[in-house]
Amino acid sequence: MKQGITFLVLFFAVSQSALPQTYLHCGRLIGMTNEEVQTEMTVVVDASKITRIEKGYRRVPDGATVVDLKNKTVLPGLIDCHVHVEWEINRNTYLERYTLNDADYALRATEYLRRTLEIGFTTVRDLGGRGANIALRNAVNKGWITGPRILTAGRIISITGGHGDATTGSRWDLLEPPPGAEMGIADGPDACRKAVRSQIKLGADLIKVTATGGVLSLARDGLLPHYAEDELDVIVQTATDLGVPVAAHAHGDEGMRRAILAGVKSVEHGTFMSDSTMDLMLQRGTWYVPTLTAGWAVTDSAQVKGFFPEVVREKALGIGPQISATLTRAYQRGIRIAFGTDAGVYPHGKNNLEFNFMARAGMKPWDILRAATVNAAELLGLQQQIGTLEPGKQADIIAVDGNPLQDIRAMERVEFVMRAGKIYAK
Repeated sequence: MKQGITFLVLFFAVSQSALPQTYLHCGRLIGMTNEEVQTEMTVVVDASKITRIEKGYRRVPDGATVVDLKNKTVLPGLIDCHVHVEWEINRNTYLERYTLNDADYALRATEYLRRTLEIGFTTVRDLGGRGANIALRNAVNKGWITGPRILTAGRIISITGGHGDATTGSRWDLLEPPPGAEMGIADGPDACRKAVRSQIKLGADLIKVTATGGVLSLARDGLLPHYAEDELDVIVQTATDLGVPVAAHAHGDEGMRRAILAGVKSVEHGTFMSDSTMDLMLQRGTWYVPTLTAGWAVTDSAQVKGFFPEVVREKALGIGPQISATLTRAYQRGIRIAFGTDAGVYPHGKNNLEFNFMARAGMKPWDILRAATVNAAELLGLQQQIGTLEPGKQADIIAVDGNPLQDIRAMERVEFVMRAGKIYAK
């Protein structure tokens, strides 16, 4: 038996090392290292990494695989810095927390992950769920399921009754015992410290804190600050001590300001950001993740009678125009912008709509592409691995029909996807 196991291990090692090279013949190549559009290029992939990028359509050696992308534009794999991999908004969303188990959420999410990968998003940052997101990340890493590379926050950290407290609006007798720090619901510095440590213990790659109210939660407030300065300081310091960054959900300005002063790495949504808060973000180098698609999606859904509970509908009206106007101002001010869509608030697999929303808000195509590649990789701390097409980096590569520098909506026409050297859509 031992000999059989040894043989299998050796066979696997040999077969992995003997994987054929892949030659991508690229009509146009935007490697994102500069604004140059190179033509008639060959990208050589060996196993999971890019080994060479050369001018011309290079001869393909025997045994290698060739992919003809001569009529396409080739770019690095896209990165969505704000998704929710476990769920997708629908008319039953507020009931599903009582009818679905974690296993149900995880199994359904495999379809969401497949959709996301097949439209060109090879990496995503998941910003909160029930905890099944950690298992989904692990399953993708082990090759059990198909999906993008995932960094996840595990459970959101929220005040009692805040945007991350899913028990708001429930019957009182269903709240015993009420959720505590282990579930991400934390009030006061000590509980906040425990909440951060609990999520990291469970495997979170980062921490997500709800610094203000939100749109889709059943709480009345969508804008007011939800954490005091000392609580936010503890959350960020504890996370920093344990080596992970903090992302802050924030619609209202005061909660945003407190979160930035505490040292969060990114502000998500930023809907009602003031000029003075923009000044603070510039001083601190804080990243901004706008999530325009979600803003417009909830505004549209609020027009449909009965789609949202009334308390949510009132908050959702008008979010789209406001969040776009904020991005316009932030872009003009030079704030660092990373691409994020809040997928789950709208159907997964439509993340590409964000490109056109960002263009409508006044961003230039090159800057939009940077937000979804170079900037996003830096925000995630993965700039040495992904975000550009260079030898030695992961072979996360997509191809689109058209030239996105001339027509940004070409990013909605993804026709080839490779993640870590493996082709998923062709």
